Amino acid sequence: AMSRFQNMTLEKAQGNIHNLAKDQHGCRFLQKQLENRIPAEINLIFNEVLPHVHELMIDPFGNYLCQKLLEYCNDDERTALIKNSATDMVPIALNQHGTRALQKMIEHVSNEVQVRMITNALHLQVVTLIQDLNGNHVIQKCLNKLSPEDSSFIFKAVGENCVDVGTHRHGCCVLQRCIDHADGHQKTWLIKCITDNAYRLVQDPFGNYVIQYIIDLNEPTFTEPLVAQFRGHVLTLSKLKFSSNVVEKCLRCSSDESRNMIVSELLDAGNEIERCLRDSYANYVYQTALDHGTNDMKQRLVDLIRPHLPSIRNTPYGRRISAKISAFDASGITANTPARPPVPSDQTGGQVSIRPAHQRGISNSTNSTSSTFQGYTHSINGANGNGNHVAAITYPGQAPPQSPRGQQPPPQFPPGGQASGNFF
Repeated sequence: AMSRFQNMTLEKAQGNIHNLAKDQHGCRFLQKQLENRIPAEINLIFNEVLPHVHELMIDPFGNYLCQKLLEYCNDDERTALIKNSATDMVPIALNQHGTRALQKMIEHVSNEVQVRMITNALHLQVVTLIQDLNGNHVIQKCLNKLSPEDSSFIFKAVGENCVDVGTHRHGCCVLQRCIDHADGHQKTWLIKCITDNAYRLVQDPFGNYVIQYIIDLNEPTFTEPLVAQFRGHVLTLSKLKFSSNVVEKCLRCSSDESRNMIVSELLDAGNEIERCLRDSYANYVYQTALDHGTNDMKQRLVDLIRPHLPSIRNTPYGRRISAKISAFDASGITANTPARPPVPSDQTGGQVSIRPAHQRGISNSTNSTSSTFQGYTHSINGANGNGNHVAAITYPGQAPPQSPRGQQPPPQFPPGGQASGNFF
């Protein structure tokens, strides 16, 4: 089929370029003409594409010609293409073919007039675009290409709708990218909006990743107000699948004052303590508190848990809690012992489950009835670099492997919808 274009010249195609652009081989022929970089030929194609640009941008083949034309045309021609597509820019962004052409358009903006036309066309539908399989790639392209000032329409929409955005599969990823690209005051305002809604976000399968992401910024001015939002709710959050991960991260990464607040609420379990220690999620929080609480709070926690050890010792969770308490007793730590510094940030970047730390295997010795439990491994970033600390704990008996318990894999941007290269 391509053979019919072998001897064709652009002059012969004149007047029929709009139709050729929607044909697989015709589109490829036109792209090759653009690659010759002859201004007159580029202008000829431009003149016939311009009245139909919105139609061709969403065409399975025409969108590739539009991408190529945006790359090779001059600034005035590019401005005209943007102007003609502006009124249909949101439907174009939501289209599986249009999203690619629109991303290319954003990639090649070269002046303030072009930027203004694009941002004015998109600013009323930012949340709709973010939550769409194709549209979210257009918002990402804006964040990557435009300045923080020009992207302010995105930050404003996301901040004002952070719950709707943060609890969405695609939205939670875009929200994290917004935090990355915002400048100082924009980032502060955006994180405050998220912090004000942290209690709702932290319980969500996707929103909890946004909260973890902020904690991993390792900025006390962000972390401490965030942790404070959980005051009075720690026990409730510790029993929930997604928020319990975040409570653990707070224990690892926040200040002594915040960790003390968390542990003090764990101590308030009272008669419910045994149920918490048997809970599928809360038990991990108590284990992490035994690892990362301040020494005074660790002692109080050990004193609270110790009377319940006989009844939980034979459970998978109880074995590990018992091992940690045995290690604490053997360490000779008291309330006056200098506290271990908190982990500055979780090396996972908040994007994977932090449960595997509690799933390390048990090595059984053939010559002994004792087993060695590998405690939680964490990284401490010091002035001289990174170092790993692994606590080895020995206790009698054998602990069966603990059932894996963690979050789903972190949400990723869908592979489709990103601007492609040459042809199709």
